[in-house]
Formats: sequence, structure tokens, C-alpha cells
Amino acid sequence: MAGASVPFVDLHARASSAVRGIRTGTLATVAMSAVMLAAKRVGLTGELPPMTITDAAADKMPVGFRPPERDRGALASVMHFAFGGLAGGLYGILAKDVVRVVPGALLGILFASGIYAVSYLGWVPALSILPPAHRDRPGRVGTMLVAHWAYGALLGALTARR
Repeated sequence: MAGASVPFVDLHARASSAVRGIRTGTLATVAMSAVMLAAKRVGLTGELPPMTITDAAADKMPVGFRPPERDRGALASVMHFAFGGLAGGLYGILAKDVVRVVPGALLGILFASGIYAVSYLGWVPALSILPPAHRDRPGRVGTMLVAHWAYGALLGALTARR
């Protein structure tokens, strides 16, 4: 392998992109949450997925380690924002080079659609937390798609501005 070159990866730039993505993803989670809460208020969703996922995880913990029922709503919010922030960090790293080719909001929506698919057609039903999207209540499916698109549009638009 003499003479083979290794592509240069600027780890500092990637880390900076990840940190900016975490901040932007957390902010975009506010928009997502607003869509979800509005839909819940008008009766479209039933219990929101972050709460359902938190309850399912808590119920699987050993009895002495389970969070009390009264704290689960706050825990669901923290976990939802943490997930949104970490997903934003991943987006910040991945979108760094792609955003020059695909408009930011569109790229963010595509990314968020992938998160939706992996979650609501993948690990969430695989763990029997919620039914797969095609078997779930239509109001929750539509709400979660729109909420993910709101997240992605804001994430992509804000990331592209930097």
C-alpha cells in the first residue's frame, strides 16, 4: 500500500458540526413537539409516542430502578429532546457536504422521514411498544409524519444557514 493516500478528515470540523447539530436538533424538537401537542389537544393521537416509549422502557426496568409514575412525563420530555438533539448531531455531521447539493429544508425533511421510518416501521413495533404505522391509528400516523417533517424542515433550514 505504499503511496496510498488516506482521505483527510478534519475531526475538529466534524465535532463542531455535531455540536451545532445537537443544538439545532434540540431547537427543531420544539417545533416537532408543538405539532404533537396540538394534535393531542384536538384528539388525533391518543398518548404521544415519547410517553408510550418511556412507559414501556420504565416497565421493563427492575422494580427498584423504575421511575415513579409522577416523573415519567418529565422523563419522556427529556428523552424526546435528547433523541432530537442527538439526531441533529448526526445530521450535522452527515449534512456537512450534502447540503451544498440538496436544499437544506428538503434534506432535513428526507433525514427526518428516515428517522420516522426506522422508528415507526422498525424498532418501535419490533419492541411491541406501538403497532407498525400501517396498523396504528391514522391520526397518530399523520401527526407523527407532519411532526417529523416540521423537525426536519427546521433542522435542515437552520443547518444550511451556517
